[in-house]
Amino acid sequence: MTTSTPNTPAGPTDPTASANPTTRYTDPAPAPRLEHAAKALTAHGFAVEILDDTAAARARVKELIPEGATVFTGASETLRLSGIEEDLNGSGRYDAVRPRVLAMDRATEADLIRRLTSVPDVSVGSVAAVTETGSLVIASGSGSQLPGYAGGAARAIWIVGAQKVVPDLATALRRVEEHCLPLETARTMAAHGWPSAVSRLLVLNAEPRPGRGTVLLLREAIGF
Repeated sequence: MTTSTPNTPAGPTDPTASANPTTRYTDPAPAPRLEHAAKALTAHGFAVEILDDTAAARARVKELIPEGATVFTGASETLRLSGIEEDLNGSGRYDAVRPRVLAMDRATEADLIRRLTSVPDVSVGSVAAVTETGSLVIASGSGSQLPGYAGGAARAIWIVGAQKVVPDLATALRRVEEHCLPLETARTMAAHGWPSAVSRLLVLNAEPRPGRGTVLLLREAIGF
């Protein structure tokens, strides 16, 4: 802002959740649900690590990405709030794509921007939802981060707060529309003066190249 499913739950783990969507979308999932989602993602070819907090995620991202790698960060409140965005784009440790493309001319350098954002060594961001059936759901207004996530980047890393774990794909799509979009619209209105939109929606049901995609699943809530 995912689906051959060998471990499909019978339904939402909280039958009263629909009566309280705000709590449903903001409360961190308990340990059994995190572990269930991690198991399903692993079965679908993703590398998954459950970490305690953003400090652990920052340290792990630094370990996962070699110095000098070309890195593109998707627009993400999770990355901003955790400090990972600054670690990747402002430290000088990496060949950071986002600062470069933000300084480029959209009219005359559009093709180069497209290529830089689509095939970096590593794409880093977050997701709108993770399903307990093993899928990742990413919503985007511009779509700039989606080619790298889908397979253009040599590696993709997603940092995901525990509140983003949902039972199934239907709930994930509702989370995008009912929760993520209003919050992102408030952010873009304040920052740019225009509303956000779900222009593109990417659902990753599996990773055909096992280990290419890494999900760092946190025990705490962060981001939208």
